[in-house]
Amino acid sequence: MTNNDIFKKLRVALMLRDDEIVEILELADFKITKSELGALFRNEEHPNYMECGDQILRNFLNGLIIHLRGTKENPKRPGDVLSKVKPEKVRNKKPSFKTKQRKQINKDLSPVKYKNKKKS
Repeated sequence: MTNNDIFKKLRVALMLRDDEIVEILELADFKITKSELGALFRNEEHPNYMECGDQILRNFLNGLIIHLRGTKENPKRPGDVLSKVKPEKVRNKKPSFKTKQRKQINKDLSPVKYKNKKKS
């Protein structure tokens, strides 16, 4: 597993956007642009793919510690920081066709009995 794979998995697991990752890296005094960051997350066959070095991953992890725990002078609780992460947008679920049809059924009618039923 490469550093790029680890970085991608951390980004997905923590639901981080590119601008948030840039801010986390700045906490560790490491500056990177969004375009350079995008090159790290590209497919290996892409011409603009860039390999994630140990330094970038190390600084991201150090910045992540500061982001979650805070500094010694100003400590934070990691649970509070992670609870502020917005869950994925919940789509407005429209009722399905079946549920719409079930609501329209008139329940006052009794079931119909067919006279010409096939006998099996």
